[in-house]
Amino acid sequence: MSTITDVGAYSSGDWRVRAGSEDAFVDRWREFLEWSRASAPGFVSARLVRDVDDARHFLSIGEWQTEEATAAWRGMPEFAAKLGACRELCEQVQASAYTPVVRVA
Repeated sequence: MSTITDVGAYSSGDWRVRAGSEDAFVDRWREFLEWSRASAPGFVSARLVRDVDDARHFLSIGEWQTEEATAAWRGMPEFAAKLGACRELCEQVQASAYTPVVRVA
């Protein structure tokens, strides 16, 4: 389990998956983030959650040690292809980057 001191940046995705592609999306996202864990220095953890009222809507959040680590991950040659494999199953994707402000535990 990480603490707030382990996390200096967050990556996030808001994913609207095409009908019938939900399971494939989950598999591709897992593959993408397992690659990230193995290849990207500064990766802390990632989660994918699904909307209980809309099975095609997912949110992802990645935790990173620093903003620089997140930027380096996005700049890796394999990043675009791995992210693209997830995006091609979606109708809409919104990616964002965040910094921590407050944590209540």
